[in-house]
Amino acid sequence: MDSSKTEIQGMKTDLKIRKKARFKKLVCWLLVDLAVAAIIFAILLYRPGRYKPTDFGSGSHERGQVSPYLTNDLSPKIYNGAQRAEPFEVVITQKGINDIIARGNWPMESEGILLYAPAALFVPGTVVLMGTADVKGVEFIITIELEPKINEQGLLNLEVAKVKVGAMNITLLAKIVAKNMYMQRLAALPIDTEAIQTKIAASLLTGEPFEPVFMVDDKKKVRIEKITIDKEKLLVRLVPAS
Repeated sequence: MDSSKTEIQGMKTDLKIRKKARFKKLVCWLLVDLAVAAIIFAILLYRPGRYKPTDFGSGSHERGQVSPYLTNDLSPKIYNGAQRAEPFEVVITQKGINDIIARGNWPMESEGILLYAPAALFVPGTVVLMGTADVKGVEFIITIELEPKINEQGLLNLEVAKVKVGAMNITLLAKIVAKNMYMQRLAALPIDTEAIQTKIAASLLTGEPFEPVFMVDDKKKVRIEKITIDKEKLLVRLVPAS
């Protein structure tokens, strides 16, 4: 009987030891999970230092108004160049493009997400678009890197090279979701697939290249022949199109 009691006590002791070991493992895994979650959340909340949206508090900008850079500088250059019926180049500045996009009707809402404070950067070979996404009161900085390319057939592809939330790269996931959403929208709504706006959207969302021909006025068309992106400026070479 004494040996039985000793054996039972030994079994109880082993059980307690195993329970403590399992508890310690559970605590360790919980701490690891919390640490990983904290790191991921910190990465998602990361604010890139180069993100500097236009400050509307200065009073120099007003939402909804057409940018003077567009009406007084960019549009006249394109119009006058098209009238000469020969190739010409147009320089688009980073400051100017930010003035144009910042005057949009921000904030905008999509799928319950509030989008605002857009900003654009021109770095060699890449156009960087950035903005703030508010998801139920939590702000995330979205970064999209575009690499516009003209292929051998003269078609333009607005290739999305990278998509980030904070510092987290979600490019592959974003491309899959964007393509599915575009195809669903295309199937559900009557959309003019020949409209230049639709072709631009298709290129951004599905990677489909398009013929970069634009109407300047009722008679003149121009084609984008070459795009060169340098620091804080974008150079576009345009040629007459029939």
